[in-house]
Amino acid sequence: QVQLVESGGGLVQPGGSLRLSCTASGSIMSINDMAWYRQAPGKERELVATITSGKSTNYADSVKGRFTISRNNAKNTMYLQMNSLKPEDTAVYYCNADLRRRYSNDYHAYWGQGTQVTVSS
Repeated sequence: QVQLVESGGGLVQPGGSLRLSCTASGSIMSINDMAWYRQAPGKERELVATITSGKSTNYADSVKGRFTISRNNAKNTMYLQMNSLKPEDTAVYYCNADLRRRYSNDYHAYWGQGTQVTVSS
């Protein structure tokens, strides 16, 4: 069974920082693209940042300059460093990975359960 597990969420004040992590485990052959999504109450899930296996990155305009996505391929782990946090960043943050299982011919998307980030004074 392949699993993605997020950690690092919590309550922070505006202007504060938080680092999220996502670790993939199980019978994994390789991981292609990975991404962070978030969903605030009453809103659709939105793409926050993406990172390829070669570590090329892209960011949503709303987080550009404040968030940094990274990954450690040897550990099957992805990170999201969040700085200068704003109340509008409050959401459940989800890890997504396009990965290939051992003995599989193709890639499939997997999701973590999410971790809550709350930015409030």
